[in-house]
Amino acid sequence: MAFDFILMLTANDRTIPDARARLEEALEGGVRHIGFKDVGLPLSELKGLAAAIRSSGGRSYLDADSELASARAAVEIDVDCLLGGTRAREVTEVTRHHPVRYYPFPGKITGHPSVLEGPVEDIAASARELADFEHVHGLDLLAYRFDGAVPALMKAVCGAVGKPVIMAGSIDSEDRVAACAQAGAAGFTVGTAALSGVFPAEGSGFAAQVRAILAITTRARAVSTAPRRLALVAHDTRKAQLRAWVLRHRAALAGHRLICTGSTGRMLSELAPELSIRRLQRGDRGGDQQLGALVATGELDAVIFFADPTVPHGGDVDLQALMRLSMLHDTPLALSTSAADMLAAALLAGGR
Repeated sequence: MAFDFILMLTANDRTIPDARARLEEALEGGVRHIGFKDVGLPLSELKGLAAAIRSSGGRSYLDADSELASARAAVEIDVDCLLGGTRAREVTEVTRHHPVRYYPFPGKITGHPSVLEGPVEDIAASARELADFEHVHGLDLLAYRFDGAVPALMKAVCGAVGKPVIMAGSIDSEDRVAACAQAGAAGFTVGTAALSGVFPAEGSGFAAQVRAILAITTRARAVSTAPRRLALVAHDTRKAQLRAWVLRHRAALAGHRLICTGSTGRMLSELAPELSIRRLQRGDRGGDQQLGALVATGELDAVIFFADPTVPHGGDVDLQALMRLSMLHDTPLALSTSAADMLAAALLAGGR
């Protein structure tokens, strides 16, 4: 995630009755990350809602209502992500063999609606403990349900873990969205505030409200401190171009997480040893398929592939598969120097 707005079709801790109609308005507004709860509508309607989100090219989220029941519902409904809950050990026994991405709550959660309690240090320690679970893919922090210094809490939790953190709870202003970005969040959820029309918008209606929040999200990305996850790949005849590109953007790439296939990763590690580079297999030994899997699971913010269209390549089928997955999962893909420059300007200009 590169700091995303997640729209929740929920109010009063329930999926809204007209969620299907509101989904159409939300999609008209341009949002791609959309969630709901497993209460408020029959399971069959929730399945249809998740299917409609997926068919539109979006990513679906289930906000947990009652731990294990919600985990089973997430598997049954076939959502992409499960948010909330505190019983990670039990929940991951349900979700571990399903592709759903799980983001539990760190810290001590009480009440209904939920409230986050405890010292910042204890919440950060809880975050570290949860992030160590293999089948926990990120965290859902009830930042604005915390009675304390919220910016300090968000920064402490984001700094404590290497997995994405989504911020939740009464995010109802541009200042709060920007604070989430500055703290290093990967995204934030808004539900009731959007449905109530709290955000200033150009025009009336729910779609206009969604567009307003997306515009706020774009502005907040400019101050985001979350490390980006970029795949850097090149055909052999374009490796010199990739070297030159990395040298030009060396300072901007510092602090971000770069993922490369084998020989490209070794080349860039030697070129710029200060950069954080994760090496996969060589392309001809499955590295391209590993990249495709990272796209499919939402673990990359963008793919930069310096491709040579003038020479036949044995991996052309792999490149086509990577292009298909990038389109399917709405992951930016750059295949040339100028396109890579545009991605760098969009993704690496944050407040790190």
